[in-house]
Amino acid sequence: MAVPVSADTLFSSSNGRRSFDNALKVLDGRASEQYSGSVRYQPRPKEHVPSYRGNYRGEYLALAKSLAVKHGIPEDLFLRLVQQESGWNPTAKSHAGAIGLAQLMPETAALLGVDPDDPRQNLEGGARYLAQQYKTFKSWKLALAAYNAGPEAVNKYNGVPPYKETEGYVKAILGG
Repeated sequence: MAVPVSADTLFSSSNGRRSFDNALKVLDGRASEQYSGSVRYQPRPKEHVPSYRGNYRGEYLALAKSLAVKHGIPEDLFLRLVQQESGWNPTAKSHAGAIGLAQLMPETAALLGVDPDDPRQNLEGGARYLAQQYKTFKSWKLALAAYNAGPEAVNKYNGVPPYKETEGYVKAILGG
């Protein structure tokens, strides 16, 4: 039968301290071994984002940069997203019904509480939506895929959906 030992008793002798140190080493070793292969507990490598090299220098560039910073998005990533989505055309409309600079779907804009026809609100909504996707998926690649194809598709395929448009979209923004 094990007898409970107080901390005072355990540390009162060098033998007790040695026993404690040995037990701690065993536990540390087990934990290290158990989690060594776990991707979840490894530091994330920083994702590479190519520089924005677009020619656009118009009135919405500074706003897009500041919104990227505000929402924790790499500036170049958000600028490349807007370039890819609309070519910086504030009145762009897609065949699927997406609107404006960040090509927000009307339903998404409504959920975000922004007017998709207002370029400033459209950029705000786009930045906020991308940041939400990053918070969910913890990867810019998956956040971009969710921005393009919807988070349901990323969840369904447990990664970038095998849609040509989405694969091309992610590649156009992140390179590679």
